[in-house]
Amino acid sequence: MTERIFTDKVAIVTGAGSGIGAAIARELGREGAEVVVSDVEAKSSEAVAEEIRKAGGKAQVCTADVADAKAVEALVDFAVRECGGLHLAVNNAGIGGPSEKTGDYPLDGWRQVIDINLNGVFYGLRYQIPAMLQSGGGAIVNMASILGSVGFAKASAYVAAKHALVGLTKTAGMEYATEGVRINAVGPAFIDTPLLSKNLDEETLGQLAGLHPVQRLGTAEEVSALTCFLLSERASFITGSYHLVDGGYTAQ
Repeated sequence: MTERIFTDKVAIVTGAGSGIGAAIARELGREGAEVVVSDVEAKSSEAVAEEIRKAGGKAQVCTADVADAKAVEALVDFAVRECGGLHLAVNNAGIGGPSEKTGDYPLDGWRQVIDINLNGVFYGLRYQIPAMLQSGGGAIVNMASILGSVGFAKASAYVAAKHALVGLTKTAGMEYATEGVRINAVGPAFIDTPLLSKNLDEETLGQLAGLHPVQRLGTAEEVSALTCFLLSERASFITGSYHLVDGGYTAQ
């Protein structure tokens, strides 16, 4: 039997109650990590954790709002206290925000998107990095987007947050390159998740699929595969960088 690549590792995944976060949490669990499944929704987090346990993995649940720095600090403290340390983290929690032109963008919507999609990632890094240094090193993936490199009409807050997230990742990756903590970002295009399927009709989903040269939406498992590669020792020479999983979207 092949040894699982994350055996004896402890991982935090935020926004892990569904979609991309859930797929990453499940893959980490299959590969031997003890996963702290975190989301603002306790019920969905527990469902994912139970899936991991039923498959023979280890999982804990810690509900957290990543826009709250104290909640993120408590999440990291939970992982260290309950699981014995922290070696892996995926800062995946995020929201889309309002769809408005920049000149009409609601101020409360702007603040909410920045608080969750950017500040939440910073809070994650702020507390995850010291915990990983104490644990002997580790790896972090910040979930960006194709919109970390290109624009998209009526999404100024989301685009601004994701561009900033890429810059934050590069800076942190440089800072800890010699200290045993690798930090990278992943940029998915439009992914077939409940967030899309529950809010968009079939025609709109088809139009989104057509924006990609491969003529389909991506899957959460495809994003998870890249994310888990970057978290693994197979990616030991990769840090401070931004990796797309976008079906050719940004090649156009």
